Amino acid sequence: MPEMDVSQPLETVKIDDATYFIEDNGVRCMLFIGTELALLVDTGFGAAGSLKTLVESLTDKPVILVNTHADFDHIGNNPEFGAAHMHPAEMQHYYLCAKPDAPVVPLWEGDVINIGGRYFEVILIPGHTQGSIALLDRENRFILSGDSISAGPVFMFGDSRNFRAYISSMEKLADMRNLFDKIYPAHGPFPLPSGQIDKMIISANKLLAGELTPEEPPFPLPAKLYMHDGASFFY
Repeated sequence: MPEMDVSQPLETVKIDDATYFIEDNGVRCMLFIGTELALLVDTGFGAAGSLKTLVESLTDKPVILVNTHADFDHIGNNPEFGAAHMHPAEMQHYYLCAKPDAPVVPLWEGDVINIGGRYFEVILIPGHTQGSIALLDRENRFILSGDSISAGPVFMFGDSRNFRAYISSMEKLADMRNLFDKIYPAHGPFPLPSGQIDKMIISANKLLAGELTPEEPPFPLPAKLYMHDGASFFY
């Protein structure tokens, strides 16, 4: 992974009185506030100040932490929040990237996180990592996609990635598209339209078919950059 400059402070983006995005030097944490609990999705790099202090300034509800996956830029502030919830397929990756003191609690496909008046359904989407998940809010018709969907390059090189599993996961989400209109990614522009999923599938298939020209990445990586029609990968 490239060396990252994480010197900028955390930035809060208010969507409404119960929804906040917290930008951490290019990665996005998400906070949703219900009547009983608050849901924090991912915790950023962990080098730009206390995320817990910021979250507590936004809500006094008990916080449940969910990780979409366990890459280092999504788990940096996990130790501030106790138990981390994730799919069991991601736990090995988590313990390789961190040495958590708090318990890791399994989230399974189809589990529904109820924070009081807001519900988030767990969808397993392996590929970017083995245990990557999306969270579906049926009532408000959006999904949180972690790193798996983005308007910028998705990292698909290294031992934890699997391109064929990734394509299958995107096809799975495409089949569910009647349930959501918007995608909230962890990096880059947000929200994205649901049609971004089609772009990811087409670009990924073209890459594996050898139809895309590799380019040098903009920073040192053991990978090439592949781009097609608004979807791209480091691979």
